[in-house]
Amino acid sequence: MKWWSRLSLRGRLVLLGTSGLIVGLGIAGVAMATAMTYSFRGTLDNSADATVTEIVNLLNEGGQLPSPLPAPAGQVVQVLDGEHRVVAGDRNADLLVPVLRPDELGRALDGERVTVPGDRALQPDQLRVTARQVQPDRVVLVGVPLGDYSRSQELLRSALWVTYPALVAVLVAIAWRVVGQALSPVDRLRAGAERITGAATDERLPVPPSRDEIQRLAVTLNHMIDRLAQSRARQRSFIADAAHELRSPLASMRIQVEVAQKLGDWASASDDLLADIDRLSRLVDDLLLLARADAADGRPGAREPVELPTLLNDLARRYDIVRVQPGESLWVEADPDALHRILLNLVDNGARHARTAVVLAAEAEGGQVLVTVTDDGEGIPAALRERVFDRFARLDDGRARDAGGTGLGLAIVRELARQHGGTVRLTDARPGIRAEVRLPRLLDSVM
Repeated sequence: MKWWSRLSLRGRLVLLGTSGLIVGLGIAGVAMATAMTYSFRGTLDNSADATVTEIVNLLNEGGQLPSPLPAPAGQVVQVLDGEHRVVAGDRNADLLVPVLRPDELGRALDGERVTVPGDRALQPDQLRVTARQVQPDRVVLVGVPLGDYSRSQELLRSALWVTYPALVAVLVAIAWRVVGQALSPVDRLRAGAERITGAATDERLPVPPSRDEIQRLAVTLNHMIDRLAQSRARQRSFIADAAHELRSPLASMRIQVEVAQKLGDWASASDDLLADIDRLSRLVDDLLLLARADAADGRPGAREPVELPTLLNDLARRYDIVRVQPGESLWVEADPDALHRILLNLVDNGARHARTAVVLAAEAEGGQVLVTVTDDGEGIPAALRERVFDRFARLDDGRARDAGGTGLGLAIVRELARQHGGTVRLTDARPGIRAEVRLPRLLDSVM
């Protein structure tokens, strides 16, 4: 099948389409020829039967048969006696030699239409002979010439042999043109795809006006290009923000090292260097975590049952102002490290902004578990509550109060929650802010 693989898509479609048409036309031609053959033969046989019936009526009347016998033009009529002799005939019949031999006569009397050479009746064409036993000693033979029938058959075959190839050629040409027009949008899509480069952001594939599969394909591909462009824009923004965030601690460390070199006071510079190194380490860790989350594409790591009250109590022990509101035992199926990071980021964020306390709580909400982290700090304006989930997004107040913050904490929370089929949002606690995390609940019956 190497030849098939070498064909273009257009050639394959034309070949497949015309093959079915060729086979269909061939079957139709054979069926038409067969139907016309039976129709012609039926007409000849009906004519012979009508003549036989007329002769039989004459014999049954008991009178003397006329000489010559009445018969349509071109037919040969003979009446034989019991000795296989001709006793009467029409003007075309041989009154001495029957048109059927004894063995042929037996077959004809059994209902077969026997074809004999025309020279037996001095005719140029073959005869199709019908025989009927009228009386014990009388047999009527009627021969119908097959000349017109044979010429009609020959004319039909010649017409089919001439018109069939011509019709196939016309169908192939039409199919080639139609398939070419149908595939022309694909060529335009290919040309449009070649024009799109990694640097282009507004180039899109042409969408054909027809409402068919190719239009839907073009629309789908454009949506895919839109998503890729958005992802590329996010990556570029992320890289630029990461470079900016990394530049600050590196610049600070460089200045401190240069000052220490000039003054020779390495002891006092070491504390500041360690603080910058810690900040740089946290930033790198957060960047790696987000990179792994993006690479996972929504697929979390290994999951296992985790009891939320136990996790909340463990986190609360790290902070003096954090307390856990009592509640029932609730379980979720999650990656323990990822779930710990979600709650740790929220608790750490709440502890930095709270005035007096941070309250942790977990409760069942239908088929989900609602985990809340509430602080009594200044809060966040409603218009900015979605913005803080952007990567490297920090409010001006947060930049002043978050010493060493990276601006990635809430972005990490939302990404990890999304991987677990959950959501996170910020609401007004009056005073302060409440972070609400909803995760699918693992029922106790499953444990």
